[in-house]
Amino acid sequence: MKPTLHLFLLIGSFLHCLHAQPKDFKALFNGNNLNGWWGLGTVDPSTWVNLPEEKLVKKRADSLANINKHWRVENGELVNDGHGLYLTTVENFADFELLLDYRTVPLADSGIYLRGVPQVQIWDTTEAGGKWKYGSKKGSGGLWNNGKGTPGRDPLVYADKPFGEWNQFRVIMTGNIVTVWLNDKLVVDKAPLTKYWKRAKSLIDRGPIQLQTHGGEIRWKNIFIKPATTN
Repeated sequence: MKPTLHLFLLIGSFLHCLHAQPKDFKALFNGNNLNGWWGLGTVDPSTWVNLPEEKLVKKRADSLANINKHWRVENGELVNDGHGLYLTTVENFADFELLLDYRTVPLADSGIYLRGVPQVQIWDTTEAGGKWKYGSKKGSGGLWNNGKGTPGRDPLVYADKPFGEWNQFRVIMTGNIVTVWLNDKLVVDKAPLTKYWKRAKSLIDRGPIQLQTHGGEIRWKNIFIKPATTN
């Protein structure tokens, strides 16, 4: 293959994988690097969000060695190797609408933390994935860290695409109320997200978006957010 043709095909593939930025949304991932992100695990955001600026800047900077070890950008996609800290937005959000695409592999276990609170669940939904006893057979998209039997914990319908295909999430969060669509199917309908650490306590007013990953590679792209406006 001629070099110029090969380059043309690579550029075409890159452009094909990206969606146009929706009106009134802003991109959380620029397609080129990890600017605007840092690393956290499963940590109550109320323990760090109000740190003095100097300490917060240091905390973010200290996390980047781990992030750069386990996260990379490839062909306009965020790629995690299934290990390490979770990619976390520097910016914190109150109410918002979030759009993103993901593609995962067998045995991977992932999710999306809203204001730093777990989580919109992403499963390997196959029996071979080994987590049917935890509810993976019902599909992804539920608020899995809500208490058992509570609204939103299990998805309303199974909406996952087969391995190798991209899945699309749309998440709306207003106060503590969350609605989730997976591949254009409603899987959570206006359910309260409970605080993982102290369920009786209120959620933090503002916090980051986190991309949780462990157990296997996951890829993300087309990550857009529209913060709610107030009158």
